[in-house]
Amino acid sequence: MEDIVLSKYTENFARAALDYCMVLEKIGVGGKKLFVDSMVRILPLLYLKASIIPPVSEDYESELGVKVTEEAYERVRKNISNLLGEDDLYLETFHPDIKMSDSPVAVKISEDLADIYQDLGNFIAVFKNGQKETMNDSLALSIRNFEKYWGQRLVNALRALHFVKYKDAIE
Repeated sequence: MEDIVLSKYTENFARAALDYCMVLEKIGVGGKKLFVDSMVRILPLLYLKASIIPPVSEDYESELGVKVTEEAYERVRKNISNLLGEDDLYLETFHPDIKMSDSPVAVKISEDLADIYQDLGNFIAVFKNGQKETMNDSLALSIRNFEKYWGQRLVNALRALHFVKYKDAIE
């Protein structure tokens, strides 16, 4: 049986996660169009790479800690929000509050992308240390978070970014 932590699936996921984090850390270089173009390319790849990783269990009960601070999260969120301007806000149809609301729920692309960044930044930071036990548990946590939380945020943000990218052609 193949070791998931050292598999090509995990290597490809880690590479896509690192690329994603690097783009978000360099926001502003190239402007809004380049950022949106980058995101509509990276997000589907990231989704694919996360979704094909075989099941991983947390075998070692590692103490992973938080590597992406609230300050780093907020910096990334704010930079995305400033770059996207009025295009940051979109209507969400899968939000849990929508069932109880008579009106649409507005969310921000910047918050979706920063949430994904926080999880993947923590994953990459742990993964770089090269200790198999923490790598395993970090991968298991990241994939569990993908399934339960940030995978949905990714596809929602992608839908909104697709609209931003092509809205001139639509209008």
